[in-house]
Amino acid sequence: MGAGKWSTKIAREWARERVQWGRPVGRHEEVAKKISYIAATTYAMEAMLELSGQLADEGRNDIRIEAALAKLWASEHAWTIADELVQIRGGRGYETAESLAARGERGVPAEQLLRDLRINRIFEGATEIMHLLIAREAVDAHLSVAGDLIDPGADTSDKVRAAARASGFYAKWLPTLALGQGQRPSAFAEFGPLAPHLRYVERTGRKLARSTFYGMSVWQGRMEVKQAFLARLVDIGAELFAMSAVVVRARHDVDHHPERGSEPLELADVFCRQARLRIASLFEALWSNTDDVDGKLSRRVLGDSYTWVEEGVVDPSLPGPLIGGSEPGPSLEENQHRRMGGS
Repeated sequence: MGAGKWSTKIAREWARERVQWGRPVGRHEEVAKKISYIAATTYAMEAMLELSGQLADEGRNDIRIEAALAKLWASEHAWTIADELVQIRGGRGYETAESLAARGERGVPAEQLLRDLRINRIFEGATEIMHLLIAREAVDAHLSVAGDLIDPGADTSDKVRAAARASGFYAKWLPTLALGQGQRPSAFAEFGPLAPHLRYVERTGRKLARSTFYGMSVWQGRMEVKQAFLARLVDIGAELFAMSAVVVRARHDVDHHPERGSEPLELADVFCRQARLRIASLFEALWSNTDDVDGKLSRRVLGDSYTWVEEGVVDPSLPGPLIGGSEPGPSLEENQHRRMGGS
C-alpha cells in the first residue's frame, strides 16, 4: 500500500511535468490509463487492508481467507503499479536514483521499487501457494461432502452413503445460487451511486460458486490438480473482495471526510469498473484457455524434447562454445563489435 501511495505521487508529479508532443505525458490516453490504474488500485489496496485489519481487531471472525486474499492481491497489483510507474518515467524510470542524481536530476528510485516489490510475490506465501491455499478452503466443503462419491477407489457402499450426504447438502445449497439481493434494483441503496457495483459483487459471487460447483462436477477428484482453474477462481474472489472493500471505504470517506467531496466515490467507481473487466476476462479463461496444451508442452520440455531451442546462446562467462551446441560461437568481443555496428 505504501508503495502504491508513493507511486501515485511520483506518477502525478512526473506526468504533469514531462511534456511530449506539445502536452504533458499524463494528458496522453495511454499514460492516463496507467495513472488511473495506479491511483484507483492504491485506494483499493488501502481499503482491503483496513477492512481486513478491522475484521482481525474485532476478534470474532476467522479471517484466514481475507488475510490471504489481501496478501495475494496486493502483492500482485503493487508489482504491476511499480512496473507502470517505471513505464511512465521512461528511461528515467529504468535509471537508478544515484545515476539520476549524478546527472543533476531528482533521484527517484523507481527501478529499485520494482525490484523490491518483486519479492512479495514469492516470500511469505508465493502467489502459486496462496492460490492453492485459498482454493483449498473454497472447495473443502465440496470435497468433504462428496468424498467417497468422487473417489475412484471407494467401494459401492461408500459411494451410496456419500451420495446420500451430498444430496442433502446440495438440496439446501444449490437454491441459494439462483437468486439474491443482486437482482433487486433497490438493494444496497445506502451506497448511492456505488450500489450497482455491490449488486454486481453479489450476483458474481453466486456465479463464482456455480462455476466452482460445475468444475467439481466435471473433474471430481481431479479438481485439486486443476491448479490454473482454481487460481482463476481465487483471483475472481480477490477482485470481488477488493470491490466490496473499496465501496465500503468510499462510503465511509464521504461520511467522515466531507472536505474530499465526491472524490472517494470517483476513485471507487473507476476501480470497480476496472475490476469488472478483469473479472470478465478471468471468467472467460475458466473454460477457454490453453491449460491442457501448456501442460503437454511443459512435459515435453522437461523430457528434453526441445533442447534445440536453447542452442545459439553465448555463455557470458565463457567466450567460447554455444550453450547446448557443438559449434564454437562468436566471442564476447565479437558480439560487442557487432552490436556497436561492426560488420
